[in-house]
Amino acid sequence: MQRPGFLAAVAGLSLLFVGQAQAAGELNLYSSRHYDTDERLYSQFEEKTGIKINRIEDKADALIARMKAEGKNSPADVLLTVDAGRLWRADQAGLLQPVKSETLDARIPQWLRHPDGHWYGFSQRIRILFYDKTKVNPMDISTYESLADPKLKDKVCTRSSGNIYMLSLMAAMIEHHGADKAKAWAEGMWNNRARDPAGGDTDQLRGIASGECAIAVSNTYYFARALRKQVRGLDEAAMAKIGWVFPNQDSTGSHANISGAGVAKHAPNRENAIKFLEYLASDAAQEYFSAGNDEYPAVMGVGLSDSVAKLGIFRSDTVNLSALGKNQTQAQKLYDQIGYK
Repeated sequence: MQRPGFLAAVAGLSLLFVGQAQAAGELNLYSSRHYDTDERLYSQFEEKTGIKINRIEDKADALIARMKAEGKNSPADVLLTVDAGRLWRADQAGLLQPVKSETLDARIPQWLRHPDGHWYGFSQRIRILFYDKTKVNPMDISTYESLADPKLKDKVCTRSSGNIYMLSLMAAMIEHHGADKAKAWAEGMWNNRARDPAGGDTDQLRGIASGECAIAVSNTYYFARALRKQVRGLDEAAMAKIGWVFPNQDSTGSHANISGAGVAKHAPNRENAIKFLEYLASDAAQEYFSAGNDEYPAVMGVGLSDSVAKLGIFRSDTVNLSALGKNQTQAQKLYDQIGYK
């Protein structure tokens, strides 16, 4: 016959395990990150916490539209996407909620997060200048502003003005210099184009390799990826031809953007959502952002993967990335006024 104390202990343990199962639960993640290497990032969180991640993946604008349509009934707990401008748009639509987390505030620099905790950046994409070592003196492109210098005529290649990365770069220029000077800068850069904008960032690098472009504007991780593994059109000889510059090291610092996330306004699993964000700020996850997708970590002092380390360290622009969203509409208007395709 079992003693009452033993039965009480067993009952207590059962309640404890039930409580742990309920606490673990699940997390509904809406993500526009499309990298296969993120699979391990998610599985590590599940292994660490016991929380099951249910993923809905789509383009950022489609996910934002979906959350709007779902309203208060949205199952979304976390929106994970690239570019601060997109996170700003989601927040302006009332789709994100503030988070109070000592862990996040301590680990994520203030310029890489929303002032009130509506979203946080977890990896950095630095938009820098790449150049043909045989055609360009790197001293001539030490700043973003130098892209408008007439002596660079017929040399510069960029993505289209409607691309989110180009909009964010223009938004930063507006924040630093005002609309008039930013417009003049973009007009000068347009006049210096080697060809009309075409393709993605990797295509700009291929343009240098082919000789079509002498200077290209691109995010760091596209080049770092080509250092790590074979990328079409960027063989060893092509990569040896390309140099790079982190612009504005003596002034504003180089333009930073992010891959980031926020807790959904109506998150049914809010506590799990905060745990996920805190996990993304952990050393293990930060190192994986660098190793898995060749990005710079958001947390200072975290080790870099070999491919990223080859690019070197830099001084970052510390303007709060909310400005990229705030100035986004004006950025597109200025590009349109110039006729920047």
